[in-house]
Amino acid sequence: MDKLALSDEILMAVEKPARYIGGELNIIKKDISQIDIRIAMCFPDVYEIGMSHLGIAILYEMFNKREDTYCERVYSPWPDLHKIMKEQNIPLFALETQDNIKDFDFVGVTLQYEMCYTNVLQILDLAQIPIWACDREDSDPIVMGGGPCTYNPEPFAEFFDVIYIGEGEVSYDEFLDLYKDMKHSDGYSRELFLRAAAHIDGFYMPALYEVTYNDDGTIHSFRPKEYNEGEDYIFKCSSGREVVIPPAAPGVVNRVVVDDFDTAVYPTNPIIPYIKAVQDRVVLEIQRGCIRGCRFCQAGMLYRPNREKSLETLKKQALEMIESTGHEEISLSSLSSSDYSKLPELIDYLIEICNERHINISLPSLRIDAFSLDVMSKVQDVKKSSVTFAPEAGSQRMRNVINKGLTKEDIINGANEAFKGGWNKVKLYFMLGLPFETEEDIKAIPELGNEIAANYYDTVPKDKRNGKCQISMSTSFFVPKPFTPFQWARMYPPQDYLNKAYLVNETMEQQLNRKSLRYHYHEADVSVLEGVLARGDRRLSKAIYDVYMSGGIFDAWSDFYDDKRWQDAFKANDISVEFYAYRERPVDEILPWDFINVNISKKFLIREWENAKAGVVTPNCRAKCSGCGIAKYHTGVCITNKINA
Repeated sequence: MDKLALSDEILMAVEKPARYIGGELNIIKKDISQIDIRIAMCFPDVYEIGMSHLGIAILYEMFNKREDTYCERVYSPWPDLHKIMKEQNIPLFALETQDNIKDFDFVGVTLQYEMCYTNVLQILDLAQIPIWACDREDSDPIVMGGGPCTYNPEPFAEFFDVIYIGEGEVSYDEFLDLYKDMKHSDGYSRELFLRAAAHIDGFYMPALYEVTYNDDGTIHSFRPKEYNEGEDYIFKCSSGREVVIPPAAPGVVNRVVVDDFDTAVYPTNPIIPYIKAVQDRVVLEIQRGCIRGCRFCQAGMLYRPNREKSLETLKKQALEMIESTGHEEISLSSLSSSDYSKLPELIDYLIEICNERHINISLPSLRIDAFSLDVMSKVQDVKKSSVTFAPEAGSQRMRNVINKGLTKEDIINGANEAFKGGWNKVKLYFMLGLPFETEEDIKAIPELGNEIAANYYDTVPKDKRNGKCQISMSTSFFVPKPFTPFQWARMYPPQDYLNKAYLVNETMEQQLNRKSLRYHYHEADVSVLEGVLARGDRRLSKAIYDVYMSGGIFDAWSDFYDDKRWQDAFKANDISVEFYAYRERPVDEILPWDFINVNISKKFLIREWENAKAGVVTPNCRAKCSGCGIAKYHTGVCITNKINA
């Protein structure tokens, strides 16, 4: 590398300087003099986490396939470097060229988790880009946002010029082609470009819309602003292209999805970090979406329809990645790996190529059954650790409420199979605070753990036991998310959540096999804040800004999270946590994200909300179509099952 943005003195003064020097194996290098569009792809968290994110890797590969575009990477500087950059006025830089990202055409930020919102402002601030979109000029980069949190973009809308709604592989080429044509033409402005690009599916430009509110604080209207005096405006590009700019942005923003998963861009030559990343392995995405329809799960709804890669594509990609990286482990990426229809054949192939190369195989998201445990026995070359279930709820009634599709018999039988196979540790994941939860449902969590422990001693003869069994139960607190049947559900004050956790613990201490049980729970105040940010509106932007300006960064890390900082910001900006978190919303209320069309009908979500109240189970997508509306995309399981839109 010809240069480094940071001096040797600074690099020696910060923790893990390898986070900031670039030059890793498999990075993409281009001649800047031949590049027309520069993109900085930013992950608003530390390098080790961002380097493990598959979405960034896919976009990095996709953008750099364009000869006219150079995409580089940026991660949030750790607090030690953040302090130095502020004190010494050092602009934030991209890893590949070490150039300041304020000089790029686009700064793209992926939004994976609500607790990273203040880190978005950190990136803009350190880059010396105006934090508020309304303050940016034509010479500033266009700031784009993408990722699952953008399905309610309103809490952070005023920080972004562009929000991308959907899967990144679909609409960016059309967007960048338009930008390239317009930016080299007389009369170009960022405002005209944003007005034009707003008519490409998947793109939402927050500044082109206005919101009004009712006296009770709910949304009265959300609509596009009108401009061009009510007539189309024709922008003439120097290339000869004429761009028609209508007098207003679309009233609805359409989500875009990949229709042919086999031909979609995938990084088979991924970058190898200098320091150990959170997921230091080859990641093979085998399918996208889920057939299960859990009512709390945003990912399961947003990534519909379920689409599989062919076995031939996966074999090719797996081999290419193993040979290009030198990683010692390969992991399957999927919301529910057991639902991949060719899983046995894929596992057989991976065992064949991995055994001869001494590569481990990681199989997350498996439903624990005889087949899965048999596979785990074949691929685990170390001492058997724990098997994991995610029942999400302790009682069958609550599992029906959330549409988990898992019976008590499934759980007990799976655990018994594991015990027979030599495992003696089971991890169980649950949620507390789910809609329609009762005290009996809460007590059922440790009671289920106790029954699994009892089955260990009944199932495994004493002379064949590998010590005592250990049943580890973990509870998180339910957070309602947009575009799920539970998007209207209420949350509870932190102490109420803690009381639920205490009840689990008290009930656990009463169980016969309590010495085999372990229990821990998550922080309640963070869960409530996550819920406020997940379903908030534009009025939250000023509070997020105030939290950042008061020193709030890396809120996803417990060492740095300060709940008082958030509560002070809410108070200063007249933000009611009760309004945003503690009330059940009526189904006819205008929600901040209602302008986004994900092709999952609101009628379906309401029907599922009512089914939850009644404890009615909805079959999975392969068993029977539930009429959610997603078949309009004409791909994936909807085609496989010959479902008509």
